[in-house]
Amino acid sequence: MAATGKLRWGVLSTAGIARNHVIPAMKSGELTEVVAIASRDAVLAAKAAMDLGIPRSYGSYEELLRDPEVDAVYNPLPNHLHAIWTIRALEAGKHVLIEKPAAMNAQETLDILAVQKRTGRIVLEGFMVRFHPQWEAVRTIVRSGRIGQVRAMQAIFTYFLTDPQNIRNQADLGGGGLYDIGCYAINTARYVFGAEPERVIGLFDMDPDLATDRLTSGLAEFPRHRQLAFTCATQLSPCQRVEILGTSGRISIALPFNPAADAETSICIDDGRDLSGGGRETIRFPAADQYKKQGDAFARAVFGNGPLVSDLSDSVKNMQVIDAFFRSQKSGQWEKPGGPDATNDRPLITATDEGKRSDNLAI
Repeated sequence: MAATGKLRWGVLSTAGIARNHVIPAMKSGELTEVVAIASRDAVLAAKAAMDLGIPRSYGSYEELLRDPEVDAVYNPLPNHLHAIWTIRALEAGKHVLIEKPAAMNAQETLDILAVQKRTGRIVLEGFMVRFHPQWEAVRTIVRSGRIGQVRAMQAIFTYFLTDPQNIRNQADLGGGGLYDIGCYAINTARYVFGAEPERVIGLFDMDPDLATDRLTSGLAEFPRHRQLAFTCATQLSPCQRVEILGTSGRISIALPFNPAADAETSICIDDGRDLSGGGRETIRFPAADQYKKQGDAFARAVFGNGPLVSDLSDSVKNMQVIDAFFRSQKSGQWEKPGGPDATNDRPLITATDEGKRSDNLAI
């Protein structure tokens, strides 16, 4: 820990999510500071450091991991590099925040978990939404029984992106809608229901040129007759929406996943007395940077001042659900998350050239 009392972060790569959201949030955090950034391109790293006011830059990830003044590593590398570089960071004695999804499948996540247990470091998958006040409020309302027995959740998360050079459109790097944004619907449903789905089924539309899922819809059945229905897409008009329906009311979240850090957010609770909103109440929340809250919560956990809302075992469960959806893509049938040999399955859209799954990408 630095003399400032803050957790000192190093960032692996100059990824857009890091430059535009996470680094600025950590620089403004009460308990976090960013002291180093690395890229396979030393010039890119130096420019990012200059632009973002980061003291040190490195032309390799290995150099950053050897820096004794880096306490924790943020890993926003492409999905296929999450496991290998998280494990290397743990072996170097660093705590790690992994950008979602934690890995390419549950087996890789279990590999990370094994190293995490051996090293005693803290690892968190970056589902920042769990740190936003609106989701904390939603979960509290659901548990209070205000909207009765919650039976259904519906989620939509879409954007339009066809650039083949973007990592989200590169199948062998872990691109596609389910990995990138469908994971949010799965994660938040598990968070709200407080349970794991018993079976799932998915419908995938694959881009014929990119080989990524550009439109995916899924159903997940949870215990006690509860259901998640979601649609995610990488080539549709941008949209976000979540509806949570109970036997005596519903909750609507207008911007559930990435509301602006400087804008007020709100949720709507409707008791369903009529369809024109006669029983509607809007709860507003002051502007909140969920990335900043995530970083500070991580630091408190490292300093022993409070637990995190989830750990890597939760990430394994989330990846088991994603794996099951990919198995459903192959089988066309309902699939159960987890179970014998399930974590060894590889998604249909992974690379055919195993060499591309190595850490040879320059970013």
